Amino acid sequence: MSNVAILVVDVQNALIEKHPYNERKVIENIKKLISTARDNMKEVIYVRHDDGVGTEFEKGTYGWQIYNEVAPNNDELIIEKQFNSAFLKTSLREYLESKEIDTIMLVGLQTEYCFDATCKSAFDAGYKIIIPEETNTTFDNEYLSGENLYKFFNYGIWNNRFAQVISMEDVIKTYLDK
Repeated sequence: MSNVAILVVDVQNALIEKHPYNERKVIENIKKLISTARDNMKEVIYVRHDDGVGTEFEKGTYGWQIYNEVAPNNDELIIEKQFNSAFLKTSLREYLESKEIDTIMLVGLQTEYCFDATCKSAFDAGYKIIIPEETNTTFDNEYLSGENLYKFFNYGIWNNRFAQVISMEDVIKTYLDK
C-alpha cells in the first residue's frame, strides 16, 4: 500500500489569470482531487514560486498568492521555492520522508517548466509519481500550443517513464477513495 500525497505546484494567481490551456477543466479536476484527498485523510501539499522583488511572483503580492479556488487549509503545508524544481533548496524531501510518503500525485503549472522539473526531481529521488489526466497545464508559445505541450509532456515524455498518467476516475478509485 502506498502512502500518497497530492503536490499542488504553482497554481498561483499570476499564472491562472493569464488563462492557460484547458484552464477550467484543470482547476475543476484539481479541486475534486483536493476535496477527495481531504475527505480521505490524505496529505495535500502546496508549492508556491517566488521569483523575487519586482516580478509577478514577488513574495506577498497578489500574483504570488495561491489561486483561491484551490487554496490550502490553514493546516496544510506550503513549500516556498525559488527554482523550477520543488525539491531544489527546499524542505520538501525531508517533509515527505518524515511523513513516510512514497507516492506523489502531481498537479499544477506550468507543464514544461516547474511541473516537469518537479516530476523529474521526484523520480530521481525515488518517488512513485502519479499524474492525473487534465490536472496540469501551460500556455501557447512560439513553437507549440499549450494543448500540444500538454500532450507531448504527459504522453510523450512522462507516461511510463517518469510517471504514470492516469484518468481521474482511476486515480480517485485507486489512490484516494479508501
